[in-house]
Amino acid sequence: DCIWTDWIDVSKPNTSDVNSGDYETFDEIVKNNASWVCVKAENISCRAEKFPNIPIEDLGQKVECDVNTGLICKNTDQANNSYCYNYEISICCIPNVPECMQTTEFTTTISTTLYHSTTASTELTPTVSTTAGKSTPIESPISTTPGT
Repeated sequence: DCIWTDWIDVSKPNTSDVNSGDYETFDEIVKNNASWVCVKAENISCRAEKFPNIPIEDLGQKVECDVNTGLICKNTDQANNSYCYNYEISICCIPNVPECMQTTEFTTTISTTLYHSTTASTELTPTVSTTAGKSTPIESPISTTPGT
């Protein structure tokens, strides 16, 4: 089950800037709180801070409240040269627990190859190769003698 967050308000509309608005998006939330993680948003609730009991559809503003991005209100989209209200959102998130998180596994295979020489006192350097295709010399060379 998802868990509802408290009401989140990380952006305020600037009434002196027509190009401003209110952006309660997931990106803005993370910018303001780097430790915030919502593995998957299942639902979202949006409301105007000053009118919490009035559905946003009844406020007469063009507002996008989307479970994939959050809330966006642009001053330029409002009728009669008005500005966006200050909005806040609550998100129903899948809990940040290991069994709910998507993981990416990274596996590296390491193989060691030791070279055998038939020439007396030839020094060869074994290498360690990874699946990424890089070779790293082992620090101490190995001396080989015939018959070993």
